[in-house]
Amino acid sequence: MNTQPLIQCENLVKIYQLNQQGGEAVEVQALQGLDVSVREGEMIGVVGASGSGKSTLLNVLGGLDRPTGGRAHVGKQNLGSLSERALDEYRRDKVGFIWQHGARNLIPYLTAAENVELPLTLSGQVGASTRARALELLELVKLQERMGHKLEELSGGEQQRVAIAIALANSPMLLLADEPTGELDSSTAQTIYDLLRDLNKRLGLTMVIVSHDPGIAKHVDRVVAVRDGKLASETVRVQKADSDEHHLVEMAVLDSAGRLQIPREYLEEFDIKRRVIIETTAEGILIRKPEGDAQSVDHSSMVSEQAEIESEAVQGPSKLNQAWSRIRAEIRKRLGR
Repeated sequence: MNTQPLIQCENLVKIYQLNQQGGEAVEVQALQGLDVSVREGEMIGVVGASGSGKSTLLNVLGGLDRPTGGRAHVGKQNLGSLSERALDEYRRDKVGFIWQHGARNLIPYLTAAENVELPLTLSGQVGASTRARALELLELVKLQERMGHKLEELSGGEQQRVAIAIALANSPMLLLADEPTGELDSSTAQTIYDLLRDLNKRLGLTMVIVSHDPGIAKHVDRVVAVRDGKLASETVRVQKADSDEHHLVEMAVLDSAGRLQIPREYLEEFDIKRRVIIETTAEGILIRKPEGDAQSVDHSSMVSEQAEIESEAVQGPSKLNQAWSRIRAEIRKRLGR
C-alpha cells in the first residue's frame, strides 16, 4: 500500500445556513475543525452518531459540498478552490459514489447494463466500447447474468452490486460509500463488504465507507470515529507479537492543534467537568480530576448561575447589592471558606 496520503483534510469546517419560519437564518456547524488523512489504496470506515458530521465529510470529499474553512485535498485537487466546471469534472472522473438506497444509485427504467453505460456516455464514450466496458464491470461484480434486468427485478444485494459497477465505470481514484449495506440483511451485507475488499485489493482503489455499524472494523483497514464535527478516535489493526493474527485497538486522536477528545463515558465515570490536571509519569501522560470541589464545578451550571445573577443585577440599583452578596457567598461556599 502506498504510504502517501490521497486524502488530506486539515481543520476542515462546514457551516450550513438553515432558514426558519419567519425568514430567520440559523447556522449549523456540521464540521468543526476536522483533521483526517487517508493513504492511497487504503479502505477505511467512518462511524458516528446521526448528526456527528460523517456524511458531511463524505459530501465534501465527493465535491458535493464546498468546505467553509480549512483544507480538503484529494490527490492534487484542492476541493475548496476548484471552479464549478472543475468540480463537475472531478465528480465525474475522479470519484465513484455508492448510496444506501437503490433508487438513488440506479435509474429504474434502465437495465443494469444501461445503468452502467450511462456514466460512460456522459463522459463522452460511445459505441461498442461502452457496452463492452459495462459488461466487463458487471462481470467484475459477478452480475453479468442479470445485465438485462431493471431495478424492480433485482434484489437489494444485486442493486448494490450494480451500483458498485456504476461507481467504477470511469475508473475513479476514490470510491465513497454512504451506508452501502444499511438496507441489507447481515448475510448480504457480508457479501457486499467482501466484494468491496476484493476490489480494493485488486484495483488498489482508495475507499471511504460511512456506516452506523461499529462492526465495520472487521471489514476495513481502519475506522475513524467522528463526534461533534471532529475526529474523535481511530480503530486500527495491530498484529499480535506471537502470530500473524491481528486484533483491533481503539486510539484517541490529537488534532493539528494538539487537542484531544476524551470519551464522554470516561468523563462521567471519573466525574470530570470543565478542567483537568495533566501530569507526566514514567509511563506517559496522566489526565486526572482536580482535587477539591471548587475545581470540578460544572462550567455549564456556573455560566447559567452567572447569567441569572447578571440578569437580576441589571434590573435596578436596588438589587445590585443583593447580586454581589450572592456572588461572594457562592465563591466562599465553593472555596470551602
